[in-house]
Amino acid sequence: MGVFLLPPEPVTSVDAWVAMGGGEGLAQAHANGPEWVIDEIGAAGLRGRGGGGFPTVRKWAGVRSQTGTHHFAVCNAAEGEPATFKDRALLRANPYQLVEGLAIAAFAVGAREAYIGIKASFRWEILALEAAVDEMAKAGLAGDVPITIVQGPDEYLFGEEKALLEVIEGRPPMPRLLPPFEHGLFAVAPQMGWEATTPAPGHAERDSSNPTLVNNCETLCNVPWILSRGPGWFRSMGTEESPGTVVATIVGDVSRPGYGEVEMGTPLRQVIDEVGGGLRPERAFKGALSGVSNPVLTADRVDAPLSYEGMAAARTGLGAAGFAVYDDTACMVSVAHHISRFLWVESCGQCPPCKLGTGEITERLAAIDECRGGDDDIEAIGGRLPKVTDGNRCYLPVEEQVVISSLMRAFPEEFLAHVDGRCDHQRSGLGVPKIADLADGVVTYDEKQARKNPDWTYST
Repeated sequence: MGVFLLPPEPVTSVDAWVAMGGGEGLAQAHANGPEWVIDEIGAAGLRGRGGGGFPTVRKWAGVRSQTGTHHFAVCNAAEGEPATFKDRALLRANPYQLVEGLAIAAFAVGAREAYIGIKASFRWEILALEAAVDEMAKAGLAGDVPITIVQGPDEYLFGEEKALLEVIEGRPPMPRLLPPFEHGLFAVAPQMGWEATTPAPGHAERDSSNPTLVNNCETLCNVPWILSRGPGWFRSMGTEESPGTVVATIVGDVSRPGYGEVEMGTPLRQVIDEVGGGLRPERAFKGALSGVSNPVLTADRVDAPLSYEGMAAARTGLGAAGFAVYDDTACMVSVAHHISRFLWVESCGQCPPCKLGTGEITERLAAIDECRGGDDDIEAIGGRLPKVTDGNRCYLPVEEQVVISSLMRAFPEEFLAHVDGRCDHQRSGLGVPKIADLADGVVTYDEKQARKNPDWTYST
């Protein structure tokens, strides 16, 4: 099993990183040029680890070829997907590989500046990043463009790439309409949007675009290794369509919650056993959710491979490989209710069908969860789900649509039992597993999330 992103001991100095081969990828990039770098990433078959699995080469080549006044490169380390801890694990284990990966990406797309967006609440990770950026710059291993760390709010949408750019520019995480490669950082073109800005230095016109590359932290951590060891080495792990490894998080109804690096294509059941210590004693697997972005994976598909094609064949998605596992004591009506509430309160409100739709679905699910709902609530949810995505600027309402509908289809008998006034399971009131910390087999969930209001304030 290939393990290189998560070394046995944390890398805490630039000298330690260089001893592991650090700096070789950046040196190869400078020696061979941007086009060679992009070709190598394409040959390796690297896919984005932020959730969508988009081919990295297409992003890089697209941004590089896009016309615009300036180009920028951004690392998305604003991790907020429930059941996910991979980016924080990587930053604690080896922040130097991220800095080098971002420097290579900036070089490849011709960026003039690079940014790392991270939540201000990730204090340990910020300290590690600050030290790594400083040490790498002094050692000449951070590339030719400045790298700036931007600390942002704890909102879920901070991790959405268009909202991330807004935060870097000093505004709240409200997703833009156009993607970063069309309307990037500090671009001034009004885009059916909320405000235009003063032209940045170097802009001659008010309609200048700044194509911007946005990659997830884990994606960029792979880059130095690929350039120093070669695409063939990377493809020796994983599957044809999903090469390499993935950092998986396993929490929920398992014996020892944790995270670990596994080869793509490893069966989920094996990952639950090896990374999460297996199910709790005398319990049976009921379902798993990959964050809150994909349909539920039911017990008959627990052996599905952790790959993009494997999860698709199991009628779900790999997402960020963060899995909340549920055993046979869990009430899936309660799970649906609290996931819907999470998405409702995290919705920014720019798209009324999203905010109003997730709000009504949450209200109806709350009634069903508390055994005071009726058939009319089921029908109302069914009517709202197809419309909640109308006019959406981001993926959040799609998550509401696919996750809630999948839970209702997979566990209809539980919803019917609640409508009949009873819950047949030992455990209800299951909150969303938004991780505050995960270490030594102990997971700490964000207790504030349950007190969060739809206007992003918190109840006392």
